[in-house]
Amino acid sequence: MSLFSQRPFSERTATWFEQSGLHPLLARLYAARGLQSPEELSLDLKQLLSPTELKNCISTAALLADILERKEPMLIVADYDCDGATACAVGLRGLRLLGGPQTPIHFLVPNRFTMGYGLTPEVVELAAQQTPKPKYLITVDNGIASEAGVDRARELGMEVIVTDHHLPGDRLPKATAIVNPNQPGCTFPSKALAGVGVMFYLLVALRAELRKRGKFTNETQPKIENLLDLVALGTVADVAQLDRNNRVLVSNGLKRIQTGISQPGIQALFQAASRDPRKANTFDLGFAIGPRLNAAGRLADMTLGIRLLLTNNADEAMTLAQELDRINRERRVIETGMQEAALAHLAEDQLARTMAQRTSICLWNPEWHQGVVGIVASRLKERFNRPAIVFAPADGATGEELRGSGRSLTGFHLRDALDIVSKREPDLILKFGGHAMAAGLTIRKSDFEKFDACFQKVASNLLTDEILERRHPHDGSLQPSEFTPEIGDLLAQEIWGQGFPQPVFYGEFEIAQQSLMKEKHLRLMLRPLGAAATNKPLSAVWFNRTQSLPAKAKLAYRLVTDRYQGQARVQLMIEAQDESAGT
Repeated sequence: MSLFSQRPFSERTATWFEQSGLHPLLARLYAARGLQSPEELSLDLKQLLSPTELKNCISTAALLADILERKEPMLIVADYDCDGATACAVGLRGLRLLGGPQTPIHFLVPNRFTMGYGLTPEVVELAAQQTPKPKYLITVDNGIASEAGVDRARELGMEVIVTDHHLPGDRLPKATAIVNPNQPGCTFPSKALAGVGVMFYLLVALRAELRKRGKFTNETQPKIENLLDLVALGTVADVAQLDRNNRVLVSNGLKRIQTGISQPGIQALFQAASRDPRKANTFDLGFAIGPRLNAAGRLADMTLGIRLLLTNNADEAMTLAQELDRINRERRVIETGMQEAALAHLAEDQLARTMAQRTSICLWNPEWHQGVVGIVASRLKERFNRPAIVFAPADGATGEELRGSGRSLTGFHLRDALDIVSKREPDLILKFGGHAMAAGLTIRKSDFEKFDACFQKVASNLLTDEILERRHPHDGSLQPSEFTPEIGDLLAQEIWGQGFPQPVFYGEFEIAQQSLMKEKHLRLMLRPLGAAATNKPLSAVWFNRTQSLPAKAKLAYRLVTDRYQGQARVQLMIEAQDESAGT
């Protein structure tokens, strides 16, 4: 069952926005997303929350200033996704900017297939072998759950500074410093900072500390704002909630990309993705640039991605971006095969009969690739509207462990659900971590059926009919005058994303023409009916839909501007059909 409903909004607030100079359509959309006053419309950098409110940020900045003065060697330990890679690049570039190019700082990114996630004891031992041996390990986008790794580092004579944004476990690691908006006792108003955002905040505080110590003045201080393109990419690619603070970070990062002052690596990724950086938006970051960077961590080694973000040489950046593009194409092929196998498995008679009763999906296959399980889990979650966990062998088909990645529905906290399973069956999950919408875990291959049953039981207890109902919130209908390329451009320039959703509109259409494109996408010509009626048919595409539509249909859609051979035209991207509307 699907429920289509218009997002409620205050007409009074929308009118207030409109009177302040905002376009009437944007005024309605912003009011529907919870903004309450024109002051909230500004995404100027001055609107950023202060680092003083982020627990331990100021004291950790003072510690880093001491380390820079003593020129003690540091090693950044990164995560292997886009957030981790951008956080690593921001940390390295920022510390070198503030400490000088000779700052003794390097990076290490664990191999996800052999060392697991975070600052494990194995990663620490590898860090201790670096030359020079680091005095300080700085984690980015990981570390909050790394008790054993932090203990091992201290045994080997290294201190650990944790910068992270993930939820902590029952105990915090005994690190020298922890900067994480989600740690106990932190009153920072935005809990949605990505790992790269936490690192950026620490650099802002460090620059202020060094300014206080007389190293810079306001006029001579390094422009760490020039790292905001990396912050924007990591924040959007990590699907962080775009509260106002994150929208400020993303907006200012996008401006740098649009004006051509981004890092050579990001410019090269735009070129490899055949995207125009002058028109860069959050969709580009989330669906074109982020996946190419993530592909390195999924199939190869994220060192490749971090090298791309660190190089100042345009030719080297282009070579690395093309390699990442190749790896991403390989990732797509693997993902398609895994998805087809998963769907075939779910279509088997016995499973097909029970799918309607199941509240969760757990699958594994000895031939699946552990670097792609998260994407496949996401696809299954979208298709069946159920929390999904997909496993692959952790150490080859002959190994005894499975490594899984899960994706969840709004209202079902996946990490908390795994925590309940682990408490009910203490030896079942070997390790796990994550947050509300995504999590990772390791189990024994022999325990898969037991885990599936336990997780299914927890999901059945926690999931309500309301959560399981597929919802399609929309922003109402458009007026005939709003089906224009100018409106498409206006919408594309705004900062949309997780928690501040891209506008989806709703209306009734006559289906003038329909045909299949590449045997898997529905190409349409539509005529709006009712209040939105226009004589001119509109071009539309419904990706991954092959079933034809009736003569009339009520559809939810996004409005975009399509450019071809210098001509701009409106195109509707169909999201869903309201089959309960009695068309």
